[in-house]
Amino acid sequence: MSEPDERSDAALAAAALAGEESAFTQLMRRHKEGLYRLVRAYTGDPAEALDLVQESFVAAWRALSRFDGRRPFGIWLKRIAINKCRDWRRRRAVRRFFYRAENIYRPGFEIEQPAAADDDREQLLARLDHAIAALPDALKAPLLLSLTGDASHREIGDALGLTPKAVELRIHRARRVLAKTIVAPD
Repeated sequence: MSEPDERSDAALAAAALAGEESAFTQLMRRHKEGLYRLVRAYTGDPAEALDLVQESFVAAWRALSRFDGRRPFGIWLKRIAINKCRDWRRRRAVRRFFYRAENIYRPGFEIEQPAAADDDREQLLARLDHAIAALPDALKAPLLLSLTGDASHREIGDALGLTPKAVELRIHRARRVLAKTIVAPD
């Protein structure tokens, strides 16, 4: 395994554009964990999240020439991932409509797992994953961007086309919805 590159994200992006393949590899290493957490929280599906992270990196590579080095690379990458998640959701909705597939994420469809003695934390995390995945896009995207990085409300707003105050309000609303969902009995 190679040494981590100490260059900034913007410098790595510029190097990747100049043909240095290892620079983009380093960007992927830097951002893969945070991107996976974002996408997994967005979709609620670990397997789909892996696929969508790969699609996001491919899209980022193809759009790298449009990256503005004065802005945070991580936010730009997460915006690409959110768009991939939205596309994924639309594709699922179309498939359900045409194939009349059962929505496995609806309440009551869960597959019962044998309960372990120390399973309370896992159950709470699973409920939280489902609750976040069920949030409307307008609330989910600002919340997840605020939770998965060091982005300011202004940076999140720039990425989503919102004012910083709108970002703050949507994060507050999302947290309020989650609090009601998690506290409410199944």
